[in-house]
Amino acid sequence: MAEIIHPFYEKHRGAMEAAMRHRLDLAETMLRERTHLSDLDAIRQQVMDEFEIVLTQMPYVGGAASRMSDFFMRLIGFMAISRVLRRHGVSLPVIGEIERETYKAQLLTEPAAERLAAGRQFMSSENQALLREQAARSLQNEYPEDFVYDFVEPGPGDSFEFGIDYKACGFCKFAARHGDKEILPNICGLDFDAYATRGIHLERTQTLAGGASHCNFRFSRLPPD
Repeated sequence: MAEIIHPFYEKHRGAMEAAMRHRLDLAETMLRERTHLSDLDAIRQQVMDEFEIVLTQMPYVGGAASRMSDFFMRLIGFMAISRVLRRHGVSLPVIGEIERETYKAQLLTEPAAERLAAGRQFMSSENQALLREQAARSLQNEYPEDFVYDFVEPGPGDSFEFGIDYKACGFCKFAARHGDKEILPNICGLDFDAYATRGIHLERTQTLAGGASHCNFRFSRLPPD
């Protein structure tokens, strides 16, 4: 019997597949130069086929009501890329470099004004208030495969504006369930560019994927370029 994609993700499937095809377009030169794989058309098809599998594996964490649904939809496709490249013997560091540079290039196709406006909104006092509420709600663990996190206020001498401590990570749970633990750190590495392209500095010194008790995200505004 064919695996089923959750209706929420099925609704967004077309946009997610288009984003994957765009990533593969952006990655083509890097794949050719750094992996020495000869048949990139075949690799591309294998990635898209694997992405169809990933879509059936994506856990539902609340849909539009959860900020973490967007994280899954934007980043889970890199699991498909990593799986295929690992099968072809590409090293984890090379996969990480290709994925991070590809994701940054994709983010930078968005107009700078829109990216920076999104960053200002994320750092706004209104969004911080919302994050406090969402963090408290996450502790209820309504969806077992979801993220669980605390909002962190800066203390005396701290240089960050606010932080988030992720005590449970949806991507870690996904990786453990589907045998992707070795490629998980590459997904973690995408966070820095995701925030930097929106004018936000992310400082993080530990991750759950690296064996820590929590991921310590600390956010501050980058100076204007």
